[in-house]
Amino acid sequence: MTLDGTLLSVWRQALVENATALDLDGRHYPVKRTSRHRLRQVDFIFEGNELRGLEQNPDTSSRWAQMAREGKKVMQFLSKRRYVAVVADGKVIAYN
Repeated sequence: MTLDGTLLSVWRQALVENATALDLDGRHYPVKRTSRHRLRQVDFIFEGNELRGLEQNPDTSSRWAQMAREGKKVMQFLSKRRYVAVVADGKVIAYN
């Protein structure tokens, strides 16, 4: 599976299907909630790289938060504590 396909799968399973665990290529990853805002997050491996999917906090001032406030499903993806991509309402947008 490609990176975009993996990110879409994580987004869909965690935010759209409300799964408590993800299934990616036969491996299972639990979907957890952050302690402070109760946002969904999942840590997973893609091609040997550790990634984290984090549900967008609607209480911030970003354009992604605005989309979340409007009811759209938005998940940010991090690698090594840096944002690398976002999936917003089913569309993958990679950061440069």
